[in-house]
Amino acid sequence: MKTSAESGPLHQRLGAEFRRRIEAGEWPEGQPVPSEAQLCEEFGTSRGPVRQALAQLRAEGHLVGGRGKPPVARRVTPSQPFASLMSFTQWARSIGRAPGQFTVEVARRRAGAEAAARLGLDEGEPVVDLIRLRKLDGVPAMVERSTFLLDAGVHLFAVDPDAGSVYEALIARGVDLHHARHTIDAIAADPQDAELLGVPLGQPLLRVRRLAFTRDCTPVEYADDRYLPSMATFTIENTVGGRTVAAREGSDDAPPHPTPAPPHA
Repeated sequence: MKTSAESGPLHQRLGAEFRRRIEAGEWPEGQPVPSEAQLCEEFGTSRGPVRQALAQLRAEGHLVGGRGKPPVARRVTPSQPFASLMSFTQWARSIGRAPGQFTVEVARRRAGAEAAARLGLDEGEPVVDLIRLRKLDGVPAMVERSTFLLDAGVHLFAVDPDAGSVYEALIARGVDLHHARHTIDAIAADPQDAELLGVPLGQPLLRVRRLAFTRDCTPVEYADDRYLPSMATFTIENTVGGRTVAAREGSDDAPPHPTPAPPHA
């Protein structure tokens, strides 16, 4: 098998080759890519690595469609650097607030369907889940739910998640957190949200789903963060050149505190 990467896990080498084919036009944009069965036959491998490679390209935006329809190729520009997207702890500090957290659980368990699909895993593979209540100046602001690949998440058992940013702790332990993609929408508070945030069941929350990647675009974390709209808002600014600048801000209804210009996300 000839790929554009000479070493590394098989799914990463396959992903590099599939990406090269899209960028070179060998898999034309807008056209279906070969099926999993065809790719398994071509590269002499099982479905697992092929599925992981295709999931990686889907997360990058190189593949679109699915759910019963063959995925089609799409050429995209590189993702924004992770450094331009601040963590909750970094954001809180940047606006002069005191970040805080209460860890509900850190647990090794089997990946559910959604997390497995997002992370390019088979359902039931081991992952590490983290649930925390995040606070601003001691006031509940957000419920954070993260699912990490096992080799990254195991480091959480060696740190105190209540001590600060888990990203800082993971990076210090060699975990490659390079960039992330966010999807923002609204959702009704479920029983756990309601209890932790002290709001009625079903109250609207601002949800930010995050998929974090390594430098080689391997998904490493899938998160579902649910904010009280009264505690934070998100601002997106479009420039003439097409670059999108997003910022997370403390809401005017949050506990009073001087707020400088918001950080770019």
